[in-house]
Amino acid sequence: MAALTPVSRTPVSFYVPVVALAGTFAGLLVGTSNDATFLGMVIGAALLAVIAFLITKVVPSEKTARWVVLLAFAVAGFFVGGIAGLVVGVAFGWFFGWFTYWLYEGRYRAHLAPYLTSGQVLWHYMFRVICGAIFVFLITPILVVLPLSFNAEDFFTFTPEMLRLDPEGYSLKHYRDFFTNNEWQRSFRNSLIIAPIATFISVSLGTLAAIGLSQSHVPFRRAIMAIMISPMIVPLIISATGMFFFYSGIGNWMEESLGLGKSFVGYVKVILAHAVLGIPFVIITVTATLVGFDRSLTRAAANMGADPVTTFFRVQMPLILPGVISGALFAFITSFDEVVVVLFVGSAGQKTLPWQMFTGLREQISPTILAVATILVVISIALLATVELLRRRSERLRGMSPG
Repeated sequence: MAALTPVSRTPVSFYVPVVALAGTFAGLLVGTSNDATFLGMVIGAALLAVIAFLITKVVPSEKTARWVVLLAFAVAGFFVGGIAGLVVGVAFGWFFGWFTYWLYEGRYRAHLAPYLTSGQVLWHYMFRVICGAIFVFLITPILVVLPLSFNAEDFFTFTPEMLRLDPEGYSLKHYRDFFTNNEWQRSFRNSLIIAPIATFISVSLGTLAAIGLSQSHVPFRRAIMAIMISPMIVPLIISATGMFFFYSGIGNWMEESLGLGKSFVGYVKVILAHAVLGIPFVIITVTATLVGFDRSLTRAAANMGADPVTTFFRVQMPLILPGVISGALFAFITSFDEVVVVLFVGSAGQKTLPWQMFTGLREQISPTILAVATILVVISIALLATVELLRRRSERLRGMSPG
């Protein structure tokens, strides 16, 4: 009961306006979905201000007050938007019930230093709100695509059945179309052929370049590094234009002088172009790993009679392997998701998955694109999770974090 004493409680003039401000944002979301943005903001602010005042001054128990708020929002959400509205209402009710008492009881200062001023406390939470808003801004387009890929209709919008969470509004037909359509499968196979080979070339050349540029005796290494990572700095359309003219000449020479097939030459050009785009990512990640590398280990291996190749594979490579694999994953993602360079360098025979998606958006609006986008998002999340695990392993190996 000590936490509920009047000493720990904040004045009405503080927590009620703050809750009302949060209600403004909630009203913005609800009002925008009903074509009444300004009215939603006003109603949200006024409603939450009244609720915050009543539950803290009238209802004696916090637990009871929070349940009342949750049930009230749930019922209101159900009448406004059905099952989907019920889910949103429950989320809003839980949050605002917790948020009101979090402010009212002064719990927002519980884990902060007692000497912080009000301005410092405000900035502490404002910084987190800003970061959260940026995160929501970046992640919302992805979250919109995921449910739309299960749309039972051939629409790019949420149908009334989907909004009601009706099972009839959802289907896997777009995924079935992706796995059974010849055009999609051919482009998918092309991506699975091009991306791994381009990644292997990027890792091989990028790792050797990073090791060489990490040596202090290499002249002009800063200028060389700037040139090596320029493909990720120069606008992609410029790089693609340059690659078009460069690889066109190489392709003609390979076809006329070496007698290679046109299709094979097309794959070679696309793979080399993607390798060029992936090398900077490998150089950066491997160079970052080499910063904490102990050079005395290679000297010790040389003193024991190991040649440079043995030293690299037995001593150096195991320690920089997390950086190499991280660079490989970034190079793979770059190649797998790239479309501009393929349009310039490749031909119809090398149509990759992103190229097929671009064609689907330009020539025929196919919801299968949403299913493919969802699959790519899942693959990207898995690869980024792998990168994070490798980063933590690298830190443990270098003694930068506890095991």
